[in-house]
Amino acid sequence: MFESLQLTRMANAMAQRAGDRMGVIAQNVANADTPNFKAMDLPSFAETYRDSAVQMRSTRPKHSFADDGAEPEKLLRRAKGSAAPNGNTVSLEQEMVKMADVRKDHEMALAIYRNTSDILRASLGRNR
Repeated sequence: MFESLQLTRMANAMAQRAGDRMGVIAQNVANADTPNFKAMDLPSFAETYRDSAVQMRSTRPKHSFADDGAEPEKLLRRAKGSAAPNGNTVSLEQEMVKMADVRKDHEMALAIYRNTSDILRASLGRNR
């Protein structure tokens, strides 16, 4: 039931992106002392969602919108930053800031999902 709502699909995608981005951050932190390691990052969910050109579903042939069903792809890219003398570009301070941002995105996704389910329960006349 929840899977058919656009809002819950968006919250699910947001939580998924947060988990993927946290994994990339963890790899960066794990390789903070590896010579010539280049820090990587994924774009934020907002950037990915905006760039995915999510459109409305077509209901008739002459509709101007189309739903191509494409999932936003993971765009792993090098993180900006200067290199240390050993060639490593990981900044632990920047990674900590990114972790806080990812945690905020994940918490927001959970709050959206939780509030949506509360609204649906209330509309059905059910308490928690």
